[in-house]
Amino acid sequence: MKGRERQKENDLFFVCSVIEYIGRMTKNNRSEIVSKVGKTELQRLMDLADVFHCEPIEKTASELIDRYGITEGNFDNVAECKYNVPTFFDIGKVYKRLVLSIARAENLPIIDALIKVYSSWVDKKIQDYNSSMYFENPEYLFESYKAGYPL
Repeated sequence: MKGRERQKENDLFFVCSVIEYIGRMTKNNRSEIVSKVGKTELQRLMDLADVFHCEPIEKTASELIDRYGITEGNFDNVAECKYNVPTFFDIGKVYKRLVLSIARAENLPIIDALIKVYSSWVDKKIQDYNSSMYFENPEYLFESYKAGYPL
């Protein structure tokens, strides 16, 4: 894989992990975080991810929460989890893989594919840590996404 393409994947992984981290901090659905932060800021995060990587993820998340007035919600999938809670990096990796698969399959810019994933039915399934969706293999998630339901 080419260096720049690999860097884009790492940048996407970082953005997805920040979204997950903010969602956990504020107890909001991840789709709400994506909606509140918006496409322009998400693209900025992607473009500057190598810089933000130098900062603790908590700092980046806190700044975004303040900048976009993200208030506490009532979605606490971590507290509801009956099993081992995946890390925010684990979930960031799940989203990264699915976003990349969709971007490639539909010939979309990565940021558009990201918004599409977080706005879709599969987002709610991945966020249910009591289900198996978040640890299914990437191909299964992609095929389920295309089908419109878990296969």
